[in-house]
Amino acid sequence: MTLRSRVITIGGIAVAVTLLAGCSATATAAQSTSASGCVEPLVLYAAEGYDANMGTAFTAKTGIPVQVVDDSTGPLLTKIAAEKNNPQWSMLWADGDTAFASLDQQGQLLDYAPNAQWDTVGKALLPSDNSYAPTGTTVMAALIYNSAATSTVPTSYNDLLGAAYAGKVGMNDPAQSGPTYPFIAGLMNQLGGQTGGVAAGEDYLTKLKANGLQVFPTNGDTLHALETGQIDYGLIQSSAATGETIKVQPTAGYAPKIVYLPKSTLLPSVIGIDKGADATQQAEAKQFVDYALSPEGQQVMQGADTSGDSLFWPVVNGVTALSQLPAFPADYQRIDPVFWGPQQSDVVTWFDTNIK
Repeated sequence: MTLRSRVITIGGIAVAVTLLAGCSATATAAQSTSASGCVEPLVLYAAEGYDANMGTAFTAKTGIPVQVVDDSTGPLLTKIAAEKNNPQWSMLWADGDTAFASLDQQGQLLDYAPNAQWDTVGKALLPSDNSYAPTGTTVMAALIYNSAATSTVPTSYNDLLGAAYAGKVGMNDPAQSGPTYPFIAGLMNQLGGQTGGVAAGEDYLTKLKANGLQVFPTNGDTLHALETGQIDYGLIQSSAATGETIKVQPTAGYAPKIVYLPKSTLLPSVIGIDKGADATQQAEAKQFVDYALSPEGQQVMQGADTSGDSLFWPVVNGVTALSQLPAFPADYQRIDPVFWGPQQSDVVTWFDTNIK
């Protein structure tokens, strides 16, 4: 019999409990959906605008309680690393497959092939060992600019090194923002591939800093800087950029528009299951993944944050993107998460030491 420490929320109070593998002391017959006749609370670490809605919808459908721990991706990954010897999570759901590939290489993810009808992009994003699953995709980066403040629009990343953009470009901090490391890895991949990409990317970012690059914690902070005139151009996640154009009524001082520079890097929302969870939780987590990829689950995702994370392009057949989204960018790349995932710690440390 296996014992596992877990933190659950009862009446709004976090309580540490020890669970028997395969059964929870709080389970009821009405909640039971597992072969053992018991359920356990799932703990979902998540950085998605629709995560709480999905937890509520899944519980209503299955009776399985879901405690959502919502935070930015960087702090969640730090939390998982700190808990490595005693994981407190059942599932991780965040943007970017590089971190998941790294967790898989550390032996922390359960292999599971979901019951989903993948489209072409979805198939391209699947890992060979089924250690995680994409649930939708955005791209990184969208370049959002204030067309009321400038009529100069870049057509390449090299353009941003010019005098016209000096001090006017902002981006997120990869230590905080989940979308940003895959963006940096995509730049490196585009500039020099897997052999010389890190050095080429560091050289480019160093030049961008010398041209006045400003770094902010996350999408929201970079957008605030754009709104307040601290910058005229922001390199952020496509969903956040599109959401800004939906929310904002253009004025004489602020009229955001978007352009995609070649090449956009695919940024899937990704879900993975803790390999160290007991059998009951693993079975429940598989149900959650299947639900997220079902038409019903996709509808929940699309309805929860319609000016933010719900603005994703689906990766399963039979699901249509929200009408506010533009056509999927024709010029995109998928970086190899197995190669770039293990580089994340070193690249982020270099960035925060030299660029931030």
